[in-house]
Amino acid sequence: MSMTDPIADLLTRIRNGSKAQKTAVDIPASNLKREIVRILKELSFIKDMVELPDKKQGILRVYLRYVKDDRPVLKGIQRISRPGLRRYLDAVQVRQSTFNNRGIIVVSTSSGVMTNFEAAKKGIGGEAVLRCW
Repeated sequence: MSMTDPIADLLTRIRNGSKAQKTAVDIPASNLKREIVRILKELSFIKDMVELPDKKQGILRVYLRYVKDDRPVLKGIQRISRPGLRRYLDAVQVRQSTFNNRGIIVVSTSSGVMTNFEAAKKGIGGEAVLRCW
């Protein structure tokens, strides 16, 4: 059976792993998933990411981050654009999203995957992939 939304699978694995207080979760790798996890690591939502080779596409091992009393740093993560309904933000909407949203929005642009703050600095829009706080 094929997976129709691999990004939603990534988010669900991270969300479930943090709720179960796992130290790490394994995710099938892809270029978009690598970029999303890289952004989450840069923003300190996760501790680390290691790429493990296998005979297919590779595996991303994502180490989750917790605060002192074992609460996850990542309080929420939500898919915005999905295969059945793509959501795009133009440059004005990206700039507005930096003022009135909590957390960050990961945007897939023609210049690569970046946060809404980076896209607003560059003055570009794109597909809103996910929101995390």
